[in-house]
Amino acid sequence: MPYGRQSIDQADIDAVVAVLESDWLTTGPAVDRFEEAAREVTGARHALACSNGTAGLHLATLALELGSGDALIVPTLTFLATANCARYVGAEVIFADVDPETALIEPHHLEEALARAGDLRPVAVAPVHFGGQVADLQGLSAVARTSGLHVMEDACHALGGTYTHDGKQVRVGACADSDLAVFSLHPVKTATMAEGGIVTTNDDRLAERVARLRTHGTIREPSGWSDRDQGFTDGMANAWYYEMPEVGLNYRASDLHCALGATQLSRLNHFVTRRAELVAAYDAALAPFSPAIRPVGRRPDQMPGWHLFIALIDFEALGTTRAAVMAALREEGIGTQVHYLPVHRQPYYRDRYGSLDLPGADAFYERCLSLPLFPGMEDDDVRRVVEALTRACGL
Repeated sequence: MPYGRQSIDQADIDAVVAVLESDWLTTGPAVDRFEEAAREVTGARHALACSNGTAGLHLATLALELGSGDALIVPTLTFLATANCARYVGAEVIFADVDPETALIEPHHLEEALARAGDLRPVAVAPVHFGGQVADLQGLSAVARTSGLHVMEDACHALGGTYTHDGKQVRVGACADSDLAVFSLHPVKTATMAEGGIVTTNDDRLAERVARLRTHGTIREPSGWSDRDQGFTDGMANAWYYEMPEVGLNYRASDLHCALGATQLSRLNHFVTRRAELVAAYDAALAPFSPAIRPVGRRPDQMPGWHLFIALIDFEALGTTRAAVMAALREEGIGTQVHYLPVHRQPYYRDRYGSLDLPGADAFYERCLSLPLFPGMEDDDVRRVVEALTRACGL
C-alpha cells in the first residue's frame, strides 16, 4: 500500500483514447475543455493549464515580474519548487517559520520574515496550503497589503478545498485573497493529469502573461504586434507571423493530459469526500494513542481538500526512531513518506543564506510521518495501517 496513488476509471481511459484517435494531440480542444472545468471547480475568472505544478509556480513568479533584487517569502515547510521558483527568475528567498502543529504559515510568521529581510526587497509571499489545509489567507493578505506584497498561493496540496472568506465558504483557487493560485495534478494529488498544473487568477493582465509565457512568450494576436511592416501585407495580418516581446518557456499541457484532467475534475467532489472520510477514520483510530501519536493540528472554518494524512509522533518518548518505524511498516507492505525536510536546511539554501532558526518548522519535521491516503483505500485499510503503526511504535 503506497502513501498515495491515482484513481483511474474507464472514463479516464476512454477520454485519453479519444484524443489519440482525434486530430489534436496538443494545443487542441481538450485543453479548452479542461480549462473550463478548472474554472468551474475553482471559481476563478481564469484557469490556465500548464505542464506541472512547478511550471505553474515559475509562471506565477514571471507573471508578477519578480527578478534580481526582489525576494519571495516562502514557508520553509514545503516542497523545493516553492522556493526554487524564485531562484529561477533571479529573485532571493526569505524563509518563514510555520506553526509546529499544522505546518501552516501564520500572519505573525510573515511579519517575522519581513522583519528579517535586511537588504532584501520582499515583493511577494507564497503561502502553502500544507497537506490540504488552507493557510489563514485573509490574515496573510492583510499583512501583505500593508507591506505592498503580492500573494501567490501554493495550492498544490489543496485542490477541491474551501475556506472562510468574510463569513462565507469560498473555493481554494478563487483568488479571493490572492493574485494567483497554483495547483499540481501529479498522480498522488487529489486529481491527476499524470503530470500537469493549473494557474488561476482573476486579473486579466496576469492571465494574459501566464498564457503567453507558457508558450515561448509569443503573441499571435495581431492587435498585440509592434512591427506593422513585418506583421501585415496590404493591411491584412500575415497568417504565419508572431512576435516574442520577452523570452518565455514551453510549459504547455497536451490534449492527452487535459483530457485525463477533465474527467478527473468531474469526480473531484467524490475524491475530496472520500479523502475526508478516510481522514476521519484515521482521527478516530489514533485517538486512543494521543499524545504519543496524533493527527496534525487543524485550522477551523474550512473544508480541506486533503492531500496528505500526517501523524505527529513523539519518537523519542516512544524509544524509537522514524527510520525504524518506516522500515517496520515497509516490512508489512505499508508505504510512508516524510513531508518535508525544511527547505532552509537544503545545502543550496544553507550555503546561500546561512543557518536559520525556524523552530516551528523544525519541531514539525522531527515528528511528522505521512500515512497512506488515497480514494481507493477501504476503511479496513486505515485499521490495518494504524495497527501496524502502533506495533512499530511499541504501543
